[in-house]
Amino acid sequence: MPKPTDAPVLLYDGTCGLCARSVQFVLAHDRRGTIRFGPLQGAVGRSVVAAHRELHDVDSVIWCDGSGVKVRGEAALSVLEYLGGGWHLLARLGRLAPRWLRDALYDAIARRRFSLARRACLLPMPDERVRFLP
Repeated sequence: MPKPTDAPVLLYDGTCGLCARSVQFVLAHDRRGTIRFGPLQGAVGRSVVAAHRELHDVDSVIWCDGSGVKVRGEAALSVLEYLGGGWHLLARLGRLAPRWLRDALYDAIARRRFSLARRACLLPMPDERVRFLP
């Protein structure tokens, strides 16, 4: 399981094409190059879920950083904040909406994620592979 002092980890559904595209987006915009990634179905993803009882029934992206774990809309906004620049501003604007509304929007997209993007195998570039967790 990632330690709080480690770089942030973004856990995603490894069977979802939209999730794979989202990871590619984050890879392209992570100027620091520090975010690590892992599929929820992988060893690290399973260990994070096992360590946090509140995540057992969660079907969402999970953001793990020094402040804990975040899911759904909160996780997505945390990723944007971490990316910085204009993405940070977009996240700040997103936080103006109440959490229930952000999560409802996230859930609406998540329910359709398999129809929004075809299944895709995420193949990171050789220099990016070190950022992917088992």
